[in-house]
Amino acid sequence: MCICDLKLGEKGIINKINGDSKLAKRLSALGCIEGTEIELKRIAPLGDPIVLNLRGFDLAIRKKDAKNIYLTK
Repeated sequence: MCICDLKLGEKGIINKINGDSKLAKRLSALGCIEGTEIELKRIAPLGDPIVLNLRGFDLAIRKKDAKNIYLTK
């Protein structure tokens, strides 16, 4: 499942990140690495971007980037 499949307030653990190496490098620099717990906090009124909470801070990312982050529950 990807982050976009979560409902508000649900949590998951990052399993893998797909996409090109540039995206993977950018997300890992922001703290999105395998084994990190992540929570869906908010979704913008038009659905993009979404706000995630990980490692004690909120991160807003585009939905197209979030679709490359796969989780386990």
